[in-house]
Amino acid sequence: MPAPGLPGLYGTERTGSIIMERTKEKGISGRKPDTNVQTEGNPWRIILLFSLPLMAGNIFQQMYTVVDTAVVGKVLGVEALAALGAVDWLNWLTLGVTQGFAQGFSILMAQRFGAGEKEKLRRTITNSIFLAMLCALCLTVLSEAAAGWAISLLKTPVEIRPVSMAYLRILFGGLPIVMAYNLAAAVLRALGNGRQPLIAMVIASLTNIILDFLFVMEFQWGVQGAAAATLIAQCLSAAYCIWHIRRIRELRLKKEDWKPEGALCVMLMKLGLPMAFQNTVISVGGMIVQMIVNGFGVIFIAGMTATNKLYGILEVAATSYGYAMVTYSGQNLGAGKLRRVSEGVRAGLAIAMATSVLIAAVMLGFGRWILAWFMPEDAGAGVQALEIAYRYLAIMSLCLPVLYVLHITRSCIQGLGNTLLPMASGVAEFIMRTGTALLLPVVFGENGIMYAEVLAWLGADFILVPSYLYIMRRLKEGTVAESENITKMG
Repeated sequence: MPAPGLPGLYGTERTGSIIMERTKEKGISGRKPDTNVQTEGNPWRIILLFSLPLMAGNIFQQMYTVVDTAVVGKVLGVEALAALGAVDWLNWLTLGVTQGFAQGFSILMAQRFGAGEKEKLRRTITNSIFLAMLCALCLTVLSEAAAGWAISLLKTPVEIRPVSMAYLRILFGGLPIVMAYNLAAAVLRALGNGRQPLIAMVIASLTNIILDFLFVMEFQWGVQGAAAATLIAQCLSAAYCIWHIRRIRELRLKKEDWKPEGALCVMLMKLGLPMAFQNTVISVGGMIVQMIVNGFGVIFIAGMTATNKLYGILEVAATSYGYAMVTYSGQNLGAGKLRRVSEGVRAGLAIAMATSVLIAAVMLGFGRWILAWFMPEDAGAGVQALEIAYRYLAIMSLCLPVLYVLHITRSCIQGLGNTLLPMASGVAEFIMRTGTALLLPVVFGENGIMYAEVLAWLGADFILVPSYLYIMRRLKEGTVAESENITKMG
């Protein structure tokens, strides 16, 4: 029964004492291989230990784009680097949609795992597979059809459009592979397993690096080689995660588990669609910013591209803590342990703040040296692009705590089954990102565009922090009221 005043927001019929009763009846006894029950133990330890393999995996995943960019920039030059950066947000748009659906579906998986409902968990997984593949196929067709129009809309410089198009065609064609990996990894994380996605990323990253050097430097395939290397690496990571899912005893699927269920699909889409839409809105805002950046010329595009490729490194720990919070809060909601949810958020915020300060210090101290890896040995264009890149990196590094608060609060709210408020925060990001991108360059010139991203983070925080406090208060009030009713009835 939903908490009072929050009907239908949590994607589950269980809250409060009802959850606790069902968990006691059906609870998962002991720790199973390839799973991790997070409803007992120290929240600090659980979140940190669960996040570390995710963080390592995300670092390896970021090496995809970092190595692609470094090889392209060093070997093919500033124009090729700009060609990748000019359409980067189009790629992030499609990735965001696939990740949004996968993460949304995993919320219900985590809740049913926390409640010990094994049969429902299996049916949730199979129906998620149906929906994920359908979404991936539709997204592939739409992306391939709209690629040329989107490149023109972004005002990509004419001289780099053919290279940008060739790069996107390959990446868009591989979207079903990307969806397969994201869903398989989401299933493992929902069950508390961050180790196997890490190993998958290590394998994939090493494969990507080897193929980058082989395809781009040896075979001279240009940016098409970099794109092909990334897709092959993603295929390997998906295969590895799927293989491990098949080894989990609780997830050995039966014939009857593969029956599509309309009500379950609707429930999953209520969780997945808002998250996909949230990522879409964020990406569209990024595309508008990129359109403005593209108007400042190839050198400025190249500089902004280099820093944007490092953005993943800046965000890697925040993303990992976010994944941990989704799983942690989802399992503990399923077990009816609201106090542990609050304790986990406090622990997550403290860990996130310390991490963001450390990363900021490293980037401010060594950022210029790191960015030089992306630039060609060019005393003219390369030096100019490097200075632009470092200015942008310094601004984002100083504001990292704002980004880390965003990830902790948004992920906790998602784990509680509410994907509408995170979607609203995505809209706030869009408004702030596009509004500042349009206005600030008028006053401060090209430097003004560099503040659009951090102001977008701040806009989202203004939505998420009060929302988290409100949801937790209402959930606790609902649990207390329900317990009082049960006592009176007794």
